[in-house]
Amino acid sequence: MYLVAVDVAKCEGCEECANNCPVSVFDMVDGKASAARAGDCEGCQTCTSVCSSGAVTLTEM
Repeated sequence: MYLVAVDVAKCEGCEECANNCPVSVFDMVDGKASAARAGDCEGCQTCTSVCSSGAVTLTEM
């Protein structure tokens, strides 16, 4: 199981995490990414690699 989180203070709203997540974990809310379906995360780390601002973190539980 993985825990994915978004630091909205760092999020630049580029939508790269939302556009590249293979299981659609992210939604955009008020111009910022939200890990709306964090429980669906498979730990592929695509989101962390495409996030240029370092706003997305992934932790193995």
